[in-house]
Amino acid sequence: MRKVLILLSALLPATAGAAPDGYFDLLPSVTLESGDTWISNDERFRLYGVQSCLRGTLYTDKNGAKRDCGEASLAVLAAYIKDTKPACAAVAKKAGIAYVVCYAMVGKDRLDLANILITSGYAFASLDHRGMPYHIPYAVSERYARDKRAGLWQFDDVQHPAILLSREVNARTKKAEQ
Repeated sequence: MRKVLILLSALLPATAGAAPDGYFDLLPSVTLESGDTWISNDERFRLYGVQSCLRGTLYTDKNGAKRDCGEASLAVLAAYIKDTKPACAAVAKKAGIAYVVCYAMVGKDRLDLANILITSGYAFASLDHRGMPYHIPYAVSERYARDKRAGLWQFDDVQHPAILLSREVNARTKKAEQ
């Protein structure tokens, strides 16, 4: 797993400490909207290439209790923000959302925050309108997490959010055609 986590970190800045030029610190004081999106200083940010579980979707834990999948993703993101003090840089802006890449310090290792969330099984590779991943290495990490039954993948009724989102789009399209 460590090899997978370190895979993308080679491209990230080499200095530790305060966020380097072009980066900003992701502080625990942000307002989390989901396990991939937050608001800070009236600006909305989202991890590039990541889709968290949707809030309001449920999975059944090992004790048979229904749990909110989106809340699980959000809680894990909050924990990583608190524990690893990520630094982020904007890579794109669309429809009022700044898409960012972030790195987190785990010991002396600088790791891609999105990749950490995906390999731990609490986030997914986001897909474009054709069903293709925005960032292929994240799809590889997702497959690794699913095969290892990491995080949310250990529960049999967890559904990939892309499936749920595509069903919603298909239903809206069908309704509009009627």
